[in-house]
Amino acid sequence: MVETDPACEVAHGGEEPVRRERTLVAVFASPVSRYLLAYSRDLGYHTVLFEPDAERAAEADGVEVVTSAPEVDGSTDIVVTDHHRPELGTVLRDVLAFPARWIGVLGNPRHPGPHIEALVALGVSEVDVARVHRPIGLNIGSRTPSEIAIATLAGLIADRNGRPGGFEF
Repeated sequence: MVETDPACEVAHGGEEPVRRERTLVAVFASPVSRYLLAYSRDLGYHTVLFEPDAERAAEADGVEVVTSAPEVDGSTDIVVTDHHRPELGTVLRDVLAFPARWIGVLGNPRHPGPHIEALVALGVSEVDVARVHRPIGLNIGSRTPSEIAIATLAGLIADRNGRPGGFEF
């Protein structure tokens, strides 16, 4: 008797994928957040853009936008898409108050993460600072906003499924 692989059945349209309730919050309107939100909807995420700057928030089209820290739960992934914003520390401090499943900040791993100094200056505990992942996503040599979004989402999927990502099976 041949066993069928449920993932194969879904890939070939034989079964509907199991949809889990999950949310992706992209922090800050940016070219990466635009792709991240679009692609993550296709992956079954409820998507939210957290943009504290009201002018930038008003420019975001076709997405749910909040201007203060959204309440999140243990099924929420949060991705900060711009580590140069002056409000980086306060935004991260605010989202760290919630039990998000995963929080990460985009950035080049060859440079120190500016979020660490900002969080320490705000009195955030070492335990909470350590909850913030950086770098994030799979190392596929991403250069464009769309590639960065794909690498980020692939990393989130791998992490959520307890997999290492890359080519290890």
